[in-house]
Amino acid sequence: MFEVKADPLEASFEALERESEDVDALRGEVAALKARMDATAVAGARPALSGAKGESSPFVENYLRKGLEAGLEVKALAGTSDAAGGYAVPEEIDEQIDKVLASISPIRAIANVVKVGSAGYRKLVTRSGTPSGWVSEDAVRPETATPDFVEIAPPFGELYANPAASQSMLDDAAFDVEAWLAQEIATEFARAEGAAFVSGSGVNRPKGFLAAPTSAQGDASRPFGTLQFVTSGAAGAFAATNPQDKLIDLVQALRPPYRQGAVFVMNSSTAARIRKLKTADGAFLWQPSLSAGQPDTLLGYPVVEAEDMPDIAADSLSIAFGNFKAGYLIAERTETQILRDPYSRKPFVHFYATKRIGGQVVNSEAIKLMKFAV
Repeated sequence: MFEVKADPLEASFEALERESEDVDALRGEVAALKARMDATAVAGARPALSGAKGESSPFVENYLRKGLEAGLEVKALAGTSDAAGGYAVPEEIDEQIDKVLASISPIRAIANVVKVGSAGYRKLVTRSGTPSGWVSEDAVRPETATPDFVEIAPPFGELYANPAASQSMLDDAAFDVEAWLAQEIATEFARAEGAAFVSGSGVNRPKGFLAAPTSAQGDASRPFGTLQFVTSGAAGAFAATNPQDKLIDLVQALRPPYRQGAVFVMNSSTAARIRKLKTADGAFLWQPSLSAGQPDTLLGYPVVEAEDMPDIAADSLSIAFGNFKAGYLIAERTETQILRDPYSRKPFVHFYATKRIGGQVVNSEAIKLMKFAV
């Protein structure tokens, strides 16, 4: 029996060979990873094919296009509970809707818009300030009366839109379903809410400012919530002589604190008649804008054209003047809800979108009307 011992020098060479093999393997892995990274960078820099659409959000690709609900936040579909139904629209789409609505709906752009987190909204309004009094230096300070508070609860309604798209359109990668959906919902919402903010009845919808009670009495004697009107001097027309005087009376009927930020509101037909009015020296009352994006002015105040305002007729309230930021309140739920329905009308896919909106006059002193009557 002989005992064979390993040569220390040979053992050291074998260890070096094993380390070299490990280094080569590691180098191979690094090279493969670098190749994949280069390929990804080249693919990202390569121009997209004609008509190809960039990568979209999972909501658009999975739910809107294919109806896949995995990984989405499911909402309760019962309208009687506080939770809203459908699926919450992604923030990107909701922002697009708000921007388009502000540009299409003229009353929304000038009114006071608040976001609410529930189905209702209430606001306290004081009819007068806190009473005060004068006293001498050492006189007794009697208690003053408290101001009168009025609770405002604007009526709410559920505004909905139900556009449809064929499944073949949704399958087409070149079809921008996100932009299409935002534009369709915004257009339908703007058309409906624009009419409601002006003349809505307040039943399952906002109450428009023209639906408020009106009176010829001034602010000191008129009941709270009643709008004051100024007559034009003729039934269904302006006065035959000095028609501009009635417009000046309308402006001066508004108290000075509200004139800062006040605007005229009328439709295009009424604006066309006013643009022809001249003063005694031949100057036009209407002053066109001198720069793009700025509104025209009438007697120094901006003019907002709202096509839902009535045309000039006998006893019509065709012109409004006031500070709508202080006078009219729009309350809306912050999120728009959307429900995908591919079953009701095959092969079309409906997108049922809803939003709760309320509105009402909150300060009847801040808005004045012109009534075309004697």
